[in-house]
Amino acid sequence: MTSNDELKERFDFTDPYELAKYIKAIKKTTPVKAYIKGNLSANDLEGLEYYGSPESCVIFAEMDIVKNFLNKHKGQIESHRLEYDRKNSAIPMLDVTRINSRVEPGSFIREGAHIGNNCVIMMGAVINIGANIGDGTMIDMNAVVGARGQLGKNVHLGAGAVIAGVLEPPSKTPVIIEDNVLIGANAVILEGVHIGEGAVIAAGSIVTKDVPAGTVVVGSPARVIKEKDDKTKLKTKLLEDLRGNLD
Repeated sequence: MTSNDELKERFDFTDPYELAKYIKAIKKTTPVKAYIKGNLSANDLEGLEYYGSPESCVIFAEMDIVKNFLNKHKGQIESHRLEYDRKNSAIPMLDVTRINSRVEPGSFIREGAHIGNNCVIMMGAVINIGANIGDGTMIDMNAVVGARGQLGKNVHLGAGAVIAGVLEPPSKTPVIIEDNVLIGANAVILEGVHIGEGAVIAAGSIVTKDVPAGTVVVGSPARVIKEKDDKTKLKTKLLEDLRGNLD
């Protein structure tokens, strides 16, 4: 059987058609954590991943395996409790221990996303498959980077902001955010928008068309109000102390 890691090598996650094929091909999972108490033996639990004594243990397995186990041993089980957080999930979470960035609790980064060095991923942030986050970029609380969203280096994506994902329709191009862009809280960047280097997107803006480099945009729909000046640069300066020093 082909493993998930082997499947990943076959597909280009920047291509929506390839992403759809990957999601179709990958094995769907409903992982369960089962707390079991009863008159059980090690033989009853053979082949299962469990922790504790057979009489009082925690089992990790797929839902169908756990249900079959409970049904088979219902006469021996005194009590049980199941915990699960997904159903037929296609894409696992990224193993964040492999990346050189700060990832805070409660964030969700799906396998197939790329996180650069010295990034900051805050609580509640969501980064979908095919997204690319450049070095030194901060994804603030509850911000969303949809599928295939491309963020450059030293970008600040404000709290609650949304980078629209592009899987359907596949003809749409992904959002591209160049380096050193600041996007304010609760701003929304729609599919296909390209934001030039050093631009500033005001909080709450809805960006429906490309933004030139070094400009400030505001509103719904967002419009250019000025070139970025020294005063704006001071207001939007990033703090290096929030990044780095991870070694």
